[in-house]
Amino acid sequence: MAPRAGQPGLQGLLLVAAALSQPAAPCPFQCYCFGGPKLLLRCASGAELRQPPRDVPPDARNLTIVGANLTVLRAAAFAGGDADGDGDQAAGVRLPLLSALRLTHNHIEVVEDGAFDGLPSLAALDLSHNPLRALGGGAFRGLPALRSLQLNHALVRGGPALLAALDAALAPLAELRLLGLAGNALSRLPPAALRLARLEQLDVSLNRLAGLGPDELRALERDGGLPGPRLLLADNPLRCGCAARPLLAWLRNATERVPDARRLRCAAPRALLDRPLLDLDGARLRCAESGADARGEEAEAAGPELEASYVFFGLVLALIGLIFLMVLYLNRRGIQRWMRNLREACRDQMEGYHYRYEQDADPRRAPAPAGSRATSPGSGL
Repeated sequence: MAPRAGQPGLQGLLLVAAALSQPAAPCPFQCYCFGGPKLLLRCASGAELRQPPRDVPPDARNLTIVGANLTVLRAAAFAGGDADGDGDQAAGVRLPLLSALRLTHNHIEVVEDGAFDGLPSLAALDLSHNPLRALGGGAFRGLPALRSLQLNHALVRGGPALLAALDAALAPLAELRLLGLAGNALSRLPPAALRLARLEQLDVSLNRLAGLGPDELRALERDGGLPGPRLLLADNPLRCGCAARPLLAWLRNATERVPDARRLRCAAPRALLDRPLLDLDGARLRCAESGADARGEEAEAAGPELEASYVFFGLVLALIGLIFLMVLYLNRRGIQRWMRNLREACRDQMEGYHYRYEQDADPRRAPAPAGSRATSPGSGL
């Protein structure tokens, strides 16, 4: 009878365990949910997914959508907002624990104001590899915990208007630590990025930066001796002329601030093509005399290596000349004998020519005319 008495208690424990093992919410359609300490969602790629899933579990920590066709991110797109971005605040905060959102390769062209409203815990946002054309000035508002923002290969098609909007969108991100802007054809650093007080790393590699001016270098420094952000600059077409002197001096004083400093190479002038920037002498970099633009059309005097090659070439020529003179001196008697024989041979040749000329000029040796044979005295006619 004792086992029967304990049977209901065992069944109750099993029911409680089954209830606890059930997920808090079903996994959204076309998405994969991975359990664990932090719920991870990965939504399937494909053109079928045209808007963020609305039924994401509220305890989700990481959400990844790759290869979809989202096109436009409207206001409160991940918090259940409607197309116009209207909705009450209670319904808007649906993902209070979401800390990482990855939206790469989704054909996103427009990010409206407040697109990420309702994500108070979001710390990492990745919008890389999207053909952005329009970015609202308040696109990143309401993200007090955002630490990392990646916009690599996402700003090329937007033009100057998109870069101006980027400055406005970055302004409220006071807690941002990492900012990725690689591969965006930038010709200057975004001013708003330089004003982020807590920024620790700025990636502007693979852009069109010809250099950094004094104002940009001053903006990278912090007041009160605080360390400035690390800067990634590799794969930019740097002009190694007079405008590069401030950057070169800054790199040598703060090499640890630029982890890829050894990869910085010159794209102009032609004489310095593919030369490492840190190997140049700043005193020998100079601007062209005319036609200089804002950053200077640079030219560079012969560097130490080029001067050394000229000196070496001169020494080689001097050594060859010295050896030639030494050979002449050691063979002076043979040379004198050769010159004497050559002179005598030339004299004999000229005497032979002179003798033949005199023989040919003698009238007595001239041949008789053809008609003289018919009138000669001994002809008998």
